[in-house]
Amino acid sequence: MVLILSRRDLEAVMTMKETIEAVENAFKELVLGKARMPTRVGLTVFDRAGWMGVMPAYLSEIGSLAAKVVAVFEDNPSKYNLPTVLATVTLNDASTGYPLAFMEGTYITAMRTGAAGGVAAKYLARKDAKAIGIFGTGVQARTQLSAVNEVRDIEKVYAFDISANKSRKFAEDMSKAIGVDIEIADSPETVVKKSEIIVTTTTSRTPVFDGRLLRQGTHINAIGSFRPDARELDDDAILRSKVVVDSREATLAEAGDIVIPLKANVINETHIYAEIGEIIAGKKRGRIGDDEVTLFKSVGLGVQDAAAAYLAYKKAREACVGFEAELFGKA
Repeated sequence: MVLILSRRDLEAVMTMKETIEAVENAFKELVLGKARMPTRVGLTVFDRAGWMGVMPAYLSEIGSLAAKVVAVFEDNPSKYNLPTVLATVTLNDASTGYPLAFMEGTYITAMRTGAAGGVAAKYLARKDAKAIGIFGTGVQARTQLSAVNEVRDIEKVYAFDISANKSRKFAEDMSKAIGVDIEIADSPETVVKKSEIIVTTTTSRTPVFDGRLLRQGTHINAIGSFRPDARELDDDAILRSKVVVDSREATLAEAGDIVIPLKANVINETHIYAEIGEIIAGKKRGRIGDDEVTLFKSVGLGVQDAAAAYLAYKKAREACVGFEAELFGKA
């Protein structure tokens, strides 16, 4: 029997705190050689403004074997009233390969990506950081803010989006959810100048703020861009930052924020200081001084999905959530 978990089921059992812990351990497993994860296979739907990726991963320490199929279609919100990102995740028994669960993956993606931002802020943001700036106010902005709020005592949020309606809705919902004052910023400059932590969660193909305006001691979570021809950060932001990534291999293949300045000889590969797992495992230090500008560049990894899916499955079983289906029949 396969357990089927809807988004509502996942919302009922998953918490950001537990997801952060699961993702943090997954990053650590990866750098310690206890995980296997090929580079994501991507397919551009060239005539439909879409992209599809397949992301398998195995975490041996917890025994999570999972694969996510994710589709990113930029016109979904405006044309079809659908989320930009849609996904499904299959969790398999690590001993037999038998499917244990099939679950809605868009929420898994939002939670595990938010959790990665929380992990990065835990190790890289200043301990006394209290003001966070958010570029983009969609689904990912909500989980990013929730996650950073778990690891830092956030008192003020500055949000900027090209859609005024989305900004207002985000401010209303999230101020109630986490009890923090959220101000809708009138410009990117306002966000950068007033924030100690900056999170970019947009679909922009070009930089969303002027890196020369970054305050000393700022930490950046760059989350939105995951294609080699798109970037949310300019050369100045990259040059000024200690750059930490989720995966060097994936970053050099997919992250335009790094790939574009690399190709232009603005930086070289040594500008990538570490993978976040190396810092978690104690192989490298995180933030060293209060004046450092730090950057976590995430493209999203299959190990994050495997960790979050395994957590969701365990919690759902404990809570008797979801319903079971017989897919294969009897042998």
